[in-house]
Parts: sequence; C-alpha cells; structure tokens
Amino acid sequence: MLSMPRWPALLLAALAGFAQAKSQWKPSRNVEVIVQSAAGSSSDRSARITQKILESLPGFRSVSVNNKPGAGGMLSMYYLNQHAGSAHYIATLSTSAITNHLLGLSPLNFRHFTPLSIVLREYPVLVTRADSPIADARDLMARLRKDPSALSFAYGSARGNHNHVMIGLMARAAGGDPRQIKAIVYNSGSEAIAAALGGKVDAGVVSPATVIPQLAAGKLRVLGIAAPQRQDNALSAAPTLREQGINVTYFSWRGFMGAKGLTPAQLAFWDHAFAQMTETPEWKREVQRNAWAETLMSSAQTQRHLEHETETLRELLRELGVSAPGTRT
Repeated sequence: MLSMPRWPALLLAALAGFAQAKSQWKPSRNVEVIVQSAAGSSSDRSARITQKILESLPGFRSVSVNNKPGAGGMLSMYYLNQHAGSAHYIATLSTSAITNHLLGLSPLNFRHFTPLSIVLREYPVLVTRADSPIADARDLMARLRKDPSALSFAYGSARGNHNHVMIGLMARAAGGDPRQIKAIVYNSGSEAIAAALGGKVDAGVVSPATVIPQLAAGKLRVLGIAAPQRQDNALSAAPTLREQGINVTYFSWRGFMGAKGLTPAQLAFWDHAFAQMTETPEWKREVQRNAWAETLMSSAQTQRHLEHETETLRELLRELGVSAPGTRT
C-alpha cells in the first residue's frame, strides 16, 4: 500500500521554522552606544566597558561608542529619538531620563523610549579635602543643623540629578530646608572634586569611581558613603552615613534604553545580551574596580523601576525647590 504524501505536515513544520526565525532578532550591522556625557564620565566609563564586552559576545558584528554630551543628557535623548524602531542604537540610561522632564527642561522622558536594562548601582560619596576642618559626616551634619547655609557642596553634572538629590536628603536629615543648601553644579564629577580640593567648596558629592584615584593619592577624605553597609571594594574603608547615625541611604542606577517602537524579539535579544554581559568575569572585575554595586534588571523590570522612581524623584525635587510646577507625566 502506498503511503499518503506528507506535504501538509512538512508545510506546517516549514512555516513554524520560518516563524521562529522571524522571532529571533540579532544585529545585522554595527550597534551604536550613545553616551549622554563626555568621555571620562561615569556614564562613559560604563558604556565603554559595555562596548568591549558586547563585542566579544555571539550575535554582535561590531559595537561603537558615540558621546553626545550637553544639556544635561538631553542631546543624547534627541539623537536616539531619531532612530525609532531600530535596535541598533542604545543610549545610556540614568536619572536624567526622569529628572529632565520633571525639571521642565525636556518634553522627553523614558516613556518616549524603550527601557532595556539597569546593570549597576552607584552609592554617592561625600568627600572633602584631606586637610579640611570637617572631621567626618557627623561633624558636617552638626554644622548643617546650626545653619543649613553654612556649608557649600559641589556636585556634577546636572541640577536635580542623583548627587543633587543626595545633598537634599542630607539637609532633610539635619532638620533643615534643602532649598537653603548651597549646592553648586559643575560639568562633571571630576570638576566637583577639583572644587573641593581647591577649597572652593566645603564638600563634594560624587560617584565612587571618581573618588578612588584622589583617595589613593591622599588628597581626599571620605566623610561617608550612602550605602546600607560598607562596600567590599576600593572604598571598603569608607564609613557609611548610617553607621555615623545619619539615616540616609541612596543609590543611583545606570543602564541602557533603546529607541521607541522596539519589537518583542528585539527586547528579548537585549535582555539576553545584558544577562550574558553581567555574568562575564570581565564585567565583575570592572564592578569591583569602579566600586559599583551589582544589579541587573530586565526590560520589563526596568520599566517598572522607572515608573516608581518618577514618583520618588518628583517629591525629592519638590523639596529641593527645583521641580517644574505642574509637571505630572
């Protein structure tokens, strides 16, 4: 007896294979990592490490970094906004994707893009020059309690960012009005540290990686770090604010976002790529070397985190007196 042709089954299998191939996206050309700040910044540092590791992973042809500094990160957002639907462009993601909009500086926020990941946390560090009369964070807080305007703080690199928020939290913990604090914004964390070293300000609030070289040279004194416990890295000797009786813990986060309109297949690719990247020995070495804290959020988790952060930052910026009236979205 002759067997019946199996064309329908073969056709269905072929169609299923075609559909699966269509659902698996990967870059067909160079991936461009857009950085919201200048070379040498914290965002640039994390982007270049990401570039190097991604290029070593399967599925990537090449990866390049394109610095688009200016306007507190807004130039990079405008540039990314020109590439809707393309997963070949990703941009560094930080609190500016929320705060620029809350401050009334930009019509764009993270909702105009596709959040992809959060890959690390940074705990702000409070520093002063090595010969400063301010002994520790307790001493600094005592001075703030007497007069919130008695001390000046340097930070980089945009009003309302995580370092500025940190200064406001300290003012609030001292029982003062955050709007009375003398907080001076500089173009970068390096410039903020230079201002503290030069005596132009009493203290600076900066990222951990910016502190490490100056601390090793004996030029800085770390007054405190806003971590819940001491860190197991180059800043292991730095006391936390909490252990000095100051109820302030805070962290910034860094990650990446894509243009608007990415497909589920493109999101799946980037979820897998960042999961692979953060498991490499090289990434873990860089986390240790830069005094970062490990974390990883998928695209869906990052979206939820940003929604929650928007409400938190709206209130904190209001206390700092820098939010735009009536800004809700």
